[in-house]
This record gives sequence, structure tokens and C-alpha cells, in this order.
Amino acid sequence: MMERHPLGSQSFTPLSARPWLVVVAPDAGGRPGRPMAFLARSRQGVNYHRNVWHHPLMALDGVSDFLIADREGPGNNLEEFFYDEAFLIEEPIRDTDL
Repeated sequence: MMERHPLGSQSFTPLSARPWLVVVAPDAGGRPGRPMAFLARSRQGVNYHRNVWHHPLMALDGVSDFLIADREGPGNNLEEFFYDEAFLIEEPIRDTDL
């Protein structure tokens, strides 16, 4: 499952001392392409630009708190896409690659 926000950006700032996954996908004709996953450190936040396909939050090692900044206002700012098949992350990204 991936989502994007056509009317504004969205940011996530971790408040817990745990790593988390950032999963994004390129646009492929109005739907997300193959997803890519990145390991974010416990003190790294992310701001998804408007129309960037991404997966909702995926905390690791337990429940985590995040500060989320999202657009408020009229209009539908959420598009969701559900893949027909699951994806397997085959090559892990090491912490030193960040």
C-alpha cells in the first residue's frame, strides 16, 4: 500500500529513540512504481514533497511516537494505492549508507 498527498507536503519527525523505515516509490503513470526502503535513524525526520508516493509510518523495535505536520484545508489531500502483490526487500541498507 502506498499513499500520496496532491495538495501539500507531509513531514514526520521521530520523538522516540528508535529507527524506522522510509518507503517511497517513483510515480509510474499516476500510480506508484516499485517501492524503495531506507532505514532512518532515530533522530532523522523526513518531509515528503507534494505528490510523492510513500508508505505510512513503519516504526521498528516497538511502538514509537512521531510529530507529524500535514496540510489542513479544503480538498481531498489523500490518494491511496494497493499493490496486487507483496514486495520483498532483498538488499538491506546499512546504517553507514545513510
